[in-house]
Amino acid sequence: MPPTIHLVRHAQGYHNLSPENEKLPDPDLTPLGIQQCASLRSSFPHHAHLRALVASGMRRTLYTCLHAFAPSSDDDNNQAHLLPVIALDTLQEVSDAPSDTGSSIDKLKEEFGEKVDLSRMREGWNFKGEGSYFEPTLEKLATRARDARRALREIAAGLGDDGDDDAHVVAVSHGAFLHFLTEEWHGITSTYPTSWTNCEYRTYQFVDPTGQDPDAQLRETDESWRRRHGSLKVPSEEEQRELRQMMVRELAPFFKTRN
Repeated sequence: MPPTIHLVRHAQGYHNLSPENEKLPDPDLTPLGIQQCASLRSSFPHHAHLRALVASGMRRTLYTCLHAFAPSSDDDNNQAHLLPVIALDTLQEVSDAPSDTGSSIDKLKEEFGEKVDLSRMREGWNFKGEGSYFEPTLEKLATRARDARRALREIAAGLGDDGDDDAHVVAVSHGAFLHFLTEEWHGITSTYPTSWTNCEYRTYQFVDPTGQDPDAQLRETDESWRRRHGSLKVPSEEEQRELRQMMVRELAPFFKTRN
């Protein structure tokens, strides 16, 4: 069976409380955000099948992953392999606002210690200026999303054969970037450029189970779509293109002018 990827938007951060708070650098979770993690932890049905935890290098995604999925002292010791959380710089949010710009790797090491694996984080990952790999242009966002999917596929493929043919991976990212990652644009409105709510999870599998697809495309599972939308029909490719155009219009203030 191909690996199952559960994508999660981080819990509420202080930057979510007001536009003014987007000036906060790499903000923490709010008390409500921590409660959202607890609710997700209690309702998530696949803990026993989890084989890896992944998150963007932002503090709010790392804490969401740790609060909602990491093993605690009350858990079965068989879940100890889920730590450390694998941090991926490619999963960070779209814009270059202070709230969407991460902390230095040294600071993350000091704060999270052995709970987070920072080996895939590159120096300068929190620079999003002109010429940077992380510069918020449409072309570079598409490239970064592809690279993030490839990394998730690589991580899933490297889990090894532990006798479980139903291996699951959790990856915690950000509302706007998750649309680029999944190439799904349904539910976006003219007032809010993401349909993902805080601490929401959706479930995906790779379109090509052989792992040869250079784009490592993901497709939401039927169960996940029905859980969210009931009998609503999945948007066609043409409808997805139109929805993407709306997303781009709403995110235009965060993109570089040449895009």
